[in-house]
Amino acid sequence: MQNIVVKGLGKRFSDKRVLDDFSCLIEGGKVTCLMGESGCGKTTLLRILSGLEDKDAGDVSGINKKRLAFVFQEDRLIPHLSALENCILPLVHKNAKEKGVQALTALGLDKDIHTRVTDLSGGMARRVAIARALIADAETVFMDEPFKGLDEQTRKRVVEYVKKALEGKTALIVTHDSQDASDLNASIIHMKTLAAGQKSHGEEKSL
Repeated sequence: MQNIVVKGLGKRFSDKRVLDDFSCLIEGGKVTCLMGESGCGKTTLLRILSGLEDKDAGDVSGINKKRLAFVFQEDRLIPHLSALENCILPLVHKNAKEKGVQALTALGLDKDIHTRVTDLSGGMARRVAIARALIADAETVFMDEPFKGLDEQTRKRVVEYVKKALEGKTALIVTHDSQDASDLNASIIHMKTLAAGQKSHGEEKSL
């Protein structure tokens, strides 16, 4: 699995610089957590890497966007569909339903598989969004605060599922909690908020 290499990335929104000459390396086949203060550009970086946002400068290599899954900060589920129907949307093979049921059951949603997502709690909907991304045929997974809104018991269950599902995949996960990185055996890239005249950069650490 090849590394994702980010070199000299720049992004500005109107008069606000979000990324300036930002560079980092995301190791292929491993989990990396992206941390930093709110507003330092974590979500913007994910959106640029996935092709959802245009960069102003710099280069990115090592991502096959045809085999990329994304868990956004918002769940982005289709309201009138059930948990299972939402979960299997990225799948086209004949055992899609079986895979969806297995994933939702592993996340504690076995009694709500056929429930419309509008009738699910926020934490349940979050788990559906996670399941949908992790059963997709993806080699790279981006997750933006995936455990947000989960109670501690549910979080532990979800983290264990995510850890197993990401084996062999390249994952970049935005989180504010160093415990997430520890539980996922992830390396950490710390992003710093830009000050006037300062360039953004990532400091890599391993737990």
